[in-house]
Amino acid sequence: MVGLAAKANEDRAMFGIGLMLVAYLTFSFIDAGVKWLAIAGLPALQLAFMRYAAHFLISLAIILRGGFSKQSFTSERPVLVLVRGSLIMMSTVFNFFAVRYLPLTLTSTILFSAPLIVCALSWPLLGERVGPWRWFAIIVGFCGIIIAVRPFDDEFHWAVIISLMAAISFAMYLILTRKLAGKVSTDTMQFYSGAVGFVVLAPFAVFTWQNPTNLLDWLVLCGLGLAGWAGHQLLTNAYRFAPASILSPFAYSFILYLTAWSFLLFNHLPDRWTIIGAVFIVAAGLIIWLRERALAKRPRLSHP
Repeated sequence: MVGLAAKANEDRAMFGIGLMLVAYLTFSFIDAGVKWLAIAGLPALQLAFMRYAAHFLISLAIILRGGFSKQSFTSERPVLVLVRGSLIMMSTVFNFFAVRYLPLTLTSTILFSAPLIVCALSWPLLGERVGPWRWFAIIVGFCGIIIAVRPFDDEFHWAVIISLMAAISFAMYLILTRKLAGKVSTDTMQFYSGAVGFVVLAPFAVFTWQNPTNLLDWLVLCGLGLAGWAGHQLLTNAYRFAPASILSPFAYSFILYLTAWSFLLFNHLPDRWTIIGAVFIVAAGLIIWLRERALAKRPRLSHP
């Protein structure tokens, strides 16, 4: 019986890993689709609006499926919930502007600096102690960012700053998500994440709107929001079958997916500096993950 239980747990973990990999494949479609449409001339704010329009409508339908309830739309922390929604919207807009000018491999590498920013800010903002191992990882990760973006190189592009702003906004969003976890329902947070983007970006989308010129571009445009919602659903379900300690490293599949999209769609491969920078950032993320996993197994004492 013990062997059967272990096998069942292993099967659930593998299923969770599979969902995680599919989730990040779905997310990669958004970045690749946005770059495809941006090259075709569609404005970034229009693309961001389409990303949140479907998110908003689907989240609203999920909340209303059991009937209207005022509690589903209210929260004890309304300001923080709205700020959280604003931060993920800002991260999306910044990223959509950046992918127009930068390779997908570089924007994805920069975006994965967000967990390092979270770790660095977790002490002043969340009161969580950051030990020497994690500070070492943060330094390694930020060295990776410098290597990847090459700020003093002649080929430095100003859009890198926008990509970094996307990573910082995403990190602040993750911090607020952690702060609100257990205090605000997931469905409510998802709803307001979509609602803020939908309401704020709608006027910009109306005034800058450009119709795609062919059916494929229409399908990609309409698929942005669906992919965003589906990716979050897959990610949420992945954590039902396996813990974060198992799933976290597989998030880096996102970089591999975007490398493949970049080559297949845009005939672009990362240069050696982007690869070296990505290795530093991934290594830093894995150090933090291993350290947190080790601390989680210890008795609840004051950890160094």
